[in-house]
Amino acid sequence: MDFEDKVVLITGAAGGIGHAATKAFAEQGATLVLVDLSLSALEKIAADLGLPENRLLLVAADVRSESEVEGYVAGATTRFGRIDVFFNNAGVEGKTGALVDTDAETVDTILDVNVKGSFFGIKHVLSTMITQRSGAIVNTSSMAGLIGFPALGVYTASKHAVIGLTRVAALEAADSGVRVNAVCPGPVNTRMMRGIENGLSADNPEAAKSQFADSTAIKRYAEPEEIANVVLFLASDKASYVTGSIFTADGGMTGM
Repeated sequence: MDFEDKVVLITGAAGGIGHAATKAFAEQGATLVLVDLSLSALEKIAADLGLPENRLLLVAADVRSESEVEGYVAGATTRFGRIDVFFNNAGVEGKTGALVDTDAETVDTILDVNVKGSFFGIKHVLSTMITQRSGAIVNTSSMAGLIGFPALGVYTASKHAVIGLTRVAALEAADSGVRVNAVCPGPVNTRMMRGIENGLSADNPEAAKSQFADSTAIKRYAEPEEIANVVLFLASDKASYVTGSIFTADGGMTGM
């Protein structure tokens, strides 16, 4: 999986899976465009990567804003001339709770980031890739995009939506040499899962963690690097016949 001379754009780059992906792509020679809300968080990641300036662009942007999405796409193409890989990864878990107790603010926050943010990214990056007649997009969905999770209703709906967007984009881009796939992680050792565990069981988050781990066949959480490896495969030429795929990386959760 060689990404030498490839331009890779990653949103949510300061998060657990995003950070792991930045390191993995960098190790394979990629030029990186890293996007997140916090420029300072991106700068910390950049310091760890140790990449030269000609292989790195940091962009603070809110994926909920179409104009800011257009801005990070324009920044990437102006600086590097193209986008070869887009890891459309930014997302939030939001508040947990039963559907009947979920407030409108929670709905708006989760859908704005996870659905509108993913859609705007696909829309503007895909346009660039269609013009250049090549590219690979990997969207981050979740096991919650495939099955239901009580107390995570809006998050579950948002990740189902990402799968729908992935399938449509793959069909619309197929004759342009652009592939579009989604990765669906199971539980991963990240800040997001800590938030979910605390939301489900504030008094005993370790109990929620154990329950999630036990829901997988291999009885453990993934490490972010394990999900990043799947992303690199889907983005690479080794996956040249893979598009419209909803790729589970769930430790056997769906087989239970």
